[in-house]
Amino acid sequence: MTKAKGTADKNLSNVVDALEIEPVNSHQAQQLQQDKNDRRHQDALNHDQPANMEHQKS
Repeated sequence: MTKAKGTADKNLSNVVDALEIEPVNSHQAQQLQQDKNDRRHQDALNHDQPANMEHQKS
């Protein structure tokens, strides 16, 4: 793993940028919330699930 050389974490800076956006109406607020939910769902899909050791083939 490489260390960051004096720069902020890209993921954290993206989160900060997203938090600074203030919706101007309810539709934009819903769209921002849906974007957040989509990212959360994709993150959950990207994580490995623990294997069920009882049902593995030998």
